[in-house]
Amino acid sequence: MRSKLIIGLAMLICMLTGLSSAAQETAPSEQNEEIGQTPPRLSFVDGQVSFWRPGAQDWVQAQLNIAVAPGDQLSTGSPGNLELQIGPRAFVRGWANTQIGLESLEPDFLQFKVTGGHASFDLRKLEPGHTVEVDTPNAAFTIEHAGYYRVDVSGERTSFITRRAGRATVTPASGEAFSIAPSEEVVIEGTQSPNITSYAAPQLDSWDKWNYARSDSLLDAVSARYVSPGVYGVSDLDRSGTWRTVPEYGPVWVPTAVPAGWAPYTMGSWIRDPYYGWTWVDTAPWGWAPYHYGRWAHIDGRWGWAPGPVVARPVYAPALVAFFGHGGVSVGVSIGGPAVGWVALGWGEPCVPWWGRPGFAHRPWWGGWGGPRVVNNVVINRTTVVNVEHINVYRNAGVRNGLVVVKEDRFGHGPITSARITHVEAQQFRPIHEGPKVAAGPASYTPSANRGVRPSEASIGRPVVATRAPHSAPRPGADREPNQGPAPRLVPPPQSREAAATLPRPAFGPSKVERSTADRAKQPAPPKPELSARPTRSPEAAPPTSRPVQRQRQEQAADPSKPELSARPTRSPEAAPPTSRPVQQRQRQEQAADPAKPELSARPSRSPEAGPSTTRPVPRQRQEQAADPAPPASPQPPRQRVEAPRQTSQQPMPGEPASRISPHRGEVKSPQVSERKPPAADRSQQSPEKTPRGRPVE
Repeated sequence: MRSKLIIGLAMLICMLTGLSSAAQETAPSEQNEEIGQTPPRLSFVDGQVSFWRPGAQDWVQAQLNIAVAPGDQLSTGSPGNLELQIGPRAFVRGWANTQIGLESLEPDFLQFKVTGGHASFDLRKLEPGHTVEVDTPNAAFTIEHAGYYRVDVSGERTSFITRRAGRATVTPASGEAFSIAPSEEVVIEGTQSPNITSYAAPQLDSWDKWNYARSDSLLDAVSARYVSPGVYGVSDLDRSGTWRTVPEYGPVWVPTAVPAGWAPYTMGSWIRDPYYGWTWVDTAPWGWAPYHYGRWAHIDGRWGWAPGPVVARPVYAPALVAFFGHGGVSVGVSIGGPAVGWVALGWGEPCVPWWGRPGFAHRPWWGGWGGPRVVNNVVINRTTVVNVEHINVYRNAGVRNGLVVVKEDRFGHGPITSARITHVEAQQFRPIHEGPKVAAGPASYTPSANRGVRPSEASIGRPVVATRAPHSAPRPGADREPNQGPAPRLVPPPQSREAAATLPRPAFGPSKVERSTADRAKQPAPPKPELSARPTRSPEAAPPTSRPVQRQRQEQAADPSKPELSARPTRSPEAAPPTSRPVQQRQRQEQAADPAKPELSARPSRSPEAGPSTTRPVPRQRQEQAADPAPPASPQPPRQRVEAPRQTSQQPMPGEPASRISPHRGEVKSPQVSERKPPAADRSQQSPEKTPRGRPVE
């Protein structure tokens, strides 16, 4: 009996094992969809900003939308400013004459080093259990709470300031950890035997205020309604395109400032990432979200980006393309040698990863995609087994200019705009289900060959204090490269903030021992105010009281004798001027209702300001408007914005405006189109209904 029980148990185990193996064979590989961590994005550059990656020959000018990897270094000159987005609501910024490096990137741990200058860490949200470490020449700072943090490194001194309920732990080179309370400034001098002093946090300076305003503007994005939470660069979509609702794809974003004949993945470059391999870097200011999430569709002669249904966790990809290779020797001869092609993935088409662990790469993958799955223009079930070799149809490859081709020796060697081969036939190329077999050289690690400003050797060669060894990936066979600086001095990580010692300091408030402003280094000027201004809206988005009040306030400040400018209610450009109020029409209506009032039609109209005269004077606002009919110019966008001729189309984009709450908000319309309001009777019928945002797809 016992032997039968053992045999039956063994058979049951074998059956379960077989079922498990069969399930693994029939179901797609969906485990560990988030292969690697979403890298920080270089989201803003102004002035002199330089970039260096291990393997590159020298420092080059930083390119917007670079995915920063461990080991990368960023440096600013004077003037110069940079911004890294490290989370949906978290930003790292560097002021002039600052060097920032990314040392480690893990799912719950980010490690930066600041060897000189001024850096801010505006962390509006930090997930529980996540840590941001800032390594400096004097100490390592551990951040585990949301807040605003400021780091200033000058010579042998480092200061660290906490704001907005931020708390941190400092571990100097001596190894004894101290806690930093909210609204506190800690100054550390020296490295071997550091001297640590604590003060009350000083008042916000001009750069801190710019940081606050910059973050506020980035977090107020209309496009966030249609994109999954966690996607970087959403605010850039508001300024450079419009949203439409297309029945087949749902919300679709259409860029408005692209040249004629433009197609996705045509204005940028491929650079080598130490983990993700070939990664696309687009030159457009909005060129992050549409190239690392969602799919592209060609609708009635125009390209649109469809993010797909909202998902709980979007998954980053270095690019969402299908690579192509030439199908025969004749093709190589006609274009002068071997070539590499790629096309943007269409609606629901799978990505075949060229990066990642064995078993994940070179297999169909829909990571982070919540919409239908399409293979060879056929919608399939989620449990359908797909052989990657059977995928041979990509919808966008048949669109004119959709297939992008360059010579193999030009791939991964700078911008592809000038290297693109325009006259190719898609039938002569076939999909390849792996990355291009192109050897990476020094030019493959930078987006361009434009030289940048190299930081001083004193800043590069300055060692920092850290609690962990950096996890950067140097080139095979190479040690830590000179541009990365010497290895850090390791100190034990703090056990907990509660266990850390408390720095002795006087009571907060004015006192004789507080740090004076004369003790601080002279600071550069912040970026121009218009660089952090909120995105401009279309005339339809403005409320009825949207006439610029700023000009009136400026005039009133220049001439205090004009109080009526601020007291008088503002009107929209579409509203009638004060003197055009239809008084006679109202009088006629009242006279028709009550014939006993004949004097109403004869009564002259006068304003309370008109005095005894029966002729109402033209208001001062109207006189100024007649003298200067053009309204004040809107704030200018960042200077790195690419101004290109807009794409024209014979047919408008199908569908309706995507925003049912505010249909025309965020849209850019031609100034020649009249923006007159419909009559009151029609406006009630045109009022759109409010619809809630769709539930995220788990």
